[in-house]
Amino acid sequence: MLVVPRRSRTKFWVLLVLVLVVALLASVSYLIWRQSVPGVRVTASVPRFVGQKTPLTVVVEAARGRVATASVRMVQGGKSIAITRHDGAAMPRLELPLTLEPTAAGFREGGATVEVWARDDFWRPWRGQERAAATFPTTIDLTPPPLEVAAATPYILPGGAGLVVVRAGDAVRADARVGSLTFPTFPMGPQGTRVGFFALPYDIPSGTSLSVTAADEAGNAVTRGIPAEMLPRRFRRDTIEVSDAFLNAKVPELLPQRPPNQPLVEGFLVINRDQRKFAEEEKRRVALKTADKPLWEGAFVQPRNTKVFSNFAEARTYRYQGREIDTQVHVGFDLASTKQAVVPAANKGVVVYAGPLTIYGNTVIVDHGLGLQTLYGHLSSVAVKLGDAVAKGQELGRSGATGLALGDHLHYEVLVHGVSVTPIEWWDAKWIRDRVSGPLKAAGIDVGSLEPSGEDRAGRSR
Repeated sequence: MLVVPRRSRTKFWVLLVLVLVVALLASVSYLIWRQSVPGVRVTASVPRFVGQKTPLTVVVEAARGRVATASVRMVQGGKSIAITRHDGAAMPRLELPLTLEPTAAGFREGGATVEVWARDDFWRPWRGQERAAATFPTTIDLTPPPLEVAAATPYILPGGAGLVVVRAGDAVRADARVGSLTFPTFPMGPQGTRVGFFALPYDIPSGTSLSVTAADEAGNAVTRGIPAEMLPRRFRRDTIEVSDAFLNAKVPELLPQRPPNQPLVEGFLVINRDQRKFAEEEKRRVALKTADKPLWEGAFVQPRNTKVFSNFAEARTYRYQGREIDTQVHVGFDLASTKQAVVPAANKGVVVYAGPLTIYGNTVIVDHGLGLQTLYGHLSSVAVKLGDAVAKGQELGRSGATGLALGDHLHYEVLVHGVSVTPIEWWDAKWIRDRVSGPLKAAGIDVGSLEPSGEDRAGRSR
């Protein structure tokens, strides 16, 4: 008969107990880990104020497992309304786009809460009482801001500019609207007063509506008409003969990626259409860099001893070997002078663009504030760099024939939020005094150095 020593039996039971303890501790640790895993994470940019219709997106993510259910509720007092919910297939990440409409849900102005209720499908030993995964306090504001058009440029023309002054209370934004185009305004003068330029495209249809829309932080908006009369204006037409010599000089320069077997005239059309369109888009992008205050002083100056030989909004028909190949509109003035003449800044400002710009060649754009900018194209050399502050009359570069230019000259534009307008208004001290300084004064805003000086009034610089 085999007898197991007592010491061996003791070791066996000790080992068994240890195994059971380890197993128990592992099980308890596993359950504790399961219980400690975070629930769903909620991300939502709920605004401080909610208006009549406030869109937002709620994102729910599961730390483990998948999001099983989710809903968004709006709560005020004892009233709770479900805005949206998801009961479909579970997924690790869920986006809930929604629109808060307090009036439709029967809520009133005042404090409220946006609650996100969600749970995942990750197993836990104990879930506890269901509660909101995230809570966002907000305020329901259904009253639009006050809006008064205090002053505006009384007479405007196609291809011209205007100015509007509004009193918009606590509005966070007020935009002038010309048809489908939108032009921002900027705080200036007394509290709640905003000033903005707007442009009328050269091809604006008669009867196009002019208005200002103001919106508060909750998105409540109000609109008022701009009391301005639009006068008629006609623009010139011209014909340009495209020669082989011109094509041989310009197409390889501006379209180096052209296929070798593509006719030069086809390359010219790509430049004249696509690159022109890109330049227009770039001018709109550069317009976003404008200062929120006036930088200019008095009337703008025309470079001395220059002559306008191509006009603003001139419709150009391009002919090659006796046939019409294209029609485009010239949106600036071409100014002729001596070869490589000094190009001065038309007014005080900051350089916001300096470099090649497709059909314009070497180009400088100067910002004068409030969306007002001037463009100088076809330069043979550039004397300034991005970010430079420039004085009226300071040299920006020298005239040239870079870009799609037939000969040495300056292409000059005035831009209002990227929309080209006729430069002749801004060279005219009386026009600035009547159409810009006048509305500002009428609204009680100090025009200071913006008012044309006695020298400006004597006539624009030549």
